[in-house]
Amino acid sequence: MEFHIYFRTVDVLSNTELWEKAGTEIFWYQAPTVVLDDSDPPFYRWYPDGITNACYNALDVHVRDGRGDQTALIYDSPVTDTESSLTYSELLERVARFAGALAALGVQKGDRVLVYMPMVPEALIAMLACARLGAIHSVVFGGFASNELAVRIDDATPKVIVSASCGIEPTRIVAYKPLLDKAIEIAAHKPDHCIVLQRPQTVAELLVDRDLDWQQVMDNAEAADCVPVAANEPLYILYTSGTTGQPKGVVRDTGGSIVALKWSMSRIYNVQPGDVYWAASDVGWVVGHSYIVYGPLFNGNTTLLYEGKPVGTPDPGAFWRVISEHNVKVLFTAPTAFRAIKKEDPTGKYIAKYDLDCLESLFLAGERCDPDTLNWASSKLGIPVIDHWWQTETGWPICSNCLGIEMLPIVPGSPARPVPGYKVDVVDANGSPVARGEIGALVVELPLPPGNFTGLWNADDRFLSAYFKSYPGYYETGDAGYIDENGYVFVMARTDDVINVAGHRLSTGAMEEVLSGHPDVAECAVIGVADPMKGQVPFGLLVLNAGIERPPESIVADVIQKVRDEIGPVAAFRRCMVVDRLPKTRSGKILRGTMRSIADGESWTMPATIDDPVSLDEISEAFAQFQVAG
Repeated sequence: MEFHIYFRTVDVLSNTELWEKAGTEIFWYQAPTVVLDDSDPPFYRWYPDGITNACYNALDVHVRDGRGDQTALIYDSPVTDTESSLTYSELLERVARFAGALAALGVQKGDRVLVYMPMVPEALIAMLACARLGAIHSVVFGGFASNELAVRIDDATPKVIVSASCGIEPTRIVAYKPLLDKAIEIAAHKPDHCIVLQRPQTVAELLVDRDLDWQQVMDNAEAADCVPVAANEPLYILYTSGTTGQPKGVVRDTGGSIVALKWSMSRIYNVQPGDVYWAASDVGWVVGHSYIVYGPLFNGNTTLLYEGKPVGTPDPGAFWRVISEHNVKVLFTAPTAFRAIKKEDPTGKYIAKYDLDCLESLFLAGERCDPDTLNWASSKLGIPVIDHWWQTETGWPICSNCLGIEMLPIVPGSPARPVPGYKVDVVDANGSPVARGEIGALVVELPLPPGNFTGLWNADDRFLSAYFKSYPGYYETGDAGYIDENGYVFVMARTDDVINVAGHRLSTGAMEEVLSGHPDVAECAVIGVADPMKGQVPFGLLVLNAGIERPPESIVADVIQKVRDEIGPVAAFRRCMVVDRLPKTRSGKILRGTMRSIADGESWTMPATIDDPVSLDEISEAFAQFQVAG
């Protein structure tokens, strides 16, 4: 059956028949009799009367089926010169004990547990232990600063926080415990307990009555069994930046996530149980949730946890060493990683040092992959390089070349066609379909397939207004693009002011809040500008209060440090300049899109609604002078 026939068949048979069959591939305590509850759109519910458990599907089922001696997890940490592995039986034993430790602290089904961890096996163990109890984990990327962490603590109100004494970067150690202590001090909500993994590089000071040592907790814990969970109960909350600067707590349900992620492993990535699958991401991002922790383990793969960088740990051959040493079949990473490798090793000499015959495909996601990077990777590796498109909200790919169904021709710049279960359209501002090849808003017809988000944590109104109000009957992706005559989707840009820095979605609104908090700043704007390595980086523009005598350079230095302190180094906020005024429409809206075009050297036209045309000319000259100054 050819791939395009498959898509037409799915459209004819409907989503429900596709996902009814997929639902039979997982373990249920009580198999669902209803596939889809569509009584309250857009709050669709898949498998509403099913009962299951995500941890059982990730671990217990494989041990039950006699595959307990297979390697489940490989940990490779060049920053600590450490390698280790755990079989499914060994990982199950540790997860069950940590679940018992959480239960002893009063954690029950529905309680929240916040995980603020580096890339260590204990992070994965903590997530699976929550799932084992039916508790809801919320993982926060370790690069976020105390203020951002505090916001998430207040929103999720965790009973327990699991953290570590430090994270380790190639050139420095980042102490996590002081950041955590400050976040709890700032937050209105206070957790009952913090469990801290003490790493030898930095030993944290534990507070009496609140803080507990990971190892001591594990030594005293009794293993806990899986708790049956209704399919529509939340598996986790994952915060993603919103344009207002207030993070959105994306909620993923249990049953739909198991079905979709397990289905995707064989159909999209073409891996089978026992194959080694490596998603070179972080557990704090959606890729880490879906394709480091859950997807590979649901499918019986060996998943790889890497604590290192694509370059500098120790050289541009880091990825190739890992692939060769651990027999990786599929690599999934961000285009940013390959831009960094290409920059350091343009001829690919490090690739030639390793036997990469095991590697069958490379998948890229996190931001749009430029054709140059895709073509470089393809020519140097000699394997299919697949650019695919998805979001924190969807949890798994919207568009991809599905290698487990049939290989489509690769078109650089496109993530190919919609994955079965998704119907993607392009519409104009009024919600009307546009012609093939015409750019508009990319939207997905409802209902979304299983594994997509089912809501925002404690924010149903925001869920409706942010994603479903503008285009009734569709999910608004927030991305703009077009579909060509062959049905290939091209994702061109964000339609809002959330920028994508090295695969990390970050809010310019949140950064603007930090800048405007400086006493000398009267007004500001942050835009995302093109960057050859990171895809986008933030660029700040400051209008200062009248009568300020301090040199502008010192204020710029202040706000750069302020963003680093309050949002974190992950924001990559290093470019900023002082201007006399910001260009605006007559209604007072700052013309961010036009300024972004100017900064990127793209053609632009004077907006008809601009209040003061001279202001854009001044901005254009200021950008030019900034570039000349370096």
